[in-house]
Amino acid sequence: MDGIKFTLNGKEVIYSGSATDRLLDVLRNNYHTLSVKCGCKEGECGACAVLMDGVLVNSCCVAMGAAAGTSVVTLEGFRETERFATLNKAFGEASAVQCGFCIPGMVLAAEALLNKNPHPTEEDIREGLSGNLCRCTGYNAIVTAVQNAAKEGNGLW
Repeated sequence: MDGIKFTLNGKEVIYSGSATDRLLDVLRNNYHTLSVKCGCKEGECGACAVLMDGVLVNSCCVAMGAAAGTSVVTLEGFRETERFATLNKAFGEASAVQCGFCIPGMVLAAEALLNKNPHPTEEDIREGLSGNLCRCTGYNAIVTAVQNAAKEGNGLW
């Protein structure tokens, strides 16, 4: 069968559309992963962030052809993990969520950071989240949430 094969949230899928279609649009429209949102369309806001082979990427800047053979994780897949449970609890306890538009990208950015550096400094966290914009909560609560997740998630990352 022709098409672009990739793994989405642990399941192999085949996309039969154009290799030039944006990953963002395919994830939302074809696979109904609504945590991936269209914000700026330029890779500046992080609302469309996903993990591709464990690396945080803005799906609005990724053509489907580039997704061939990769593993893509959205919040829908990540929320089934123990790591998500730790981050979710930390975000809630730090009051780091208001409208929720940016939170899927923020959580995946936190996962990417903690996977790479399980004991980040505040500066590391701010840098790790720097590609994600939040207009409601402000960054201090989100930074606190990631710090708390790093402390609580002993051995997860």
